[in-house]
Amino acid sequence: MTEERKKKTSKAKSSKDLTLRDYQHLAEFRYLLAKFLVFSKQAAQQAGLAPQQHQALLAIKGFPNAADVTVGELAERLAIHPHSASGLVDRLVASGHLIRRADPIDRRRIVVSLTSTGEDLLRSLSSIHRNEIQRIVPLLKSILSELELSPGNR
Repeated sequence: MTEERKKKTSKAKSSKDLTLRDYQHLAEFRYLLAKFLVFSKQAAQQAGLAPQQHQALLAIKGFPNAADVTVGELAERLAIHPHSASGLVDRLVASGHLIRRADPIDRRRIVVSLTSTGEDLLRSLSSIHRNEIQRIVPLLKSILSELELSPGNR
């Protein structure tokens, strides 16, 4: 049997081993994720932001190993096209949440960073998001442990 055929056979066997309980856990996991996304959308809107604006502020603040972020890097983090990220940055600059400036090291690059207003708003939103995550983590852990114990995953 070829290696590719063995992989297909192995994959088919593992998918046949799924139990009704596995499907229930997977459905519950997706449900909790969807509920969190709805929570996040509503929290952003109540704070006066579009959900994608909130995501942009968070992506900029949480960007790994960088104080400043380029529009291209932001686009990559948000999985959107650079021109869409540019429009998003324009709106956040206009609302006073971001500043756009030339990179002090390479003046050809344009970087964005949060203003103190943006920082304050993000801190408030992040605090309520952290509380919501702390609320749902036990539910997620329970689902994940059940999936690990199911017959198809032993």
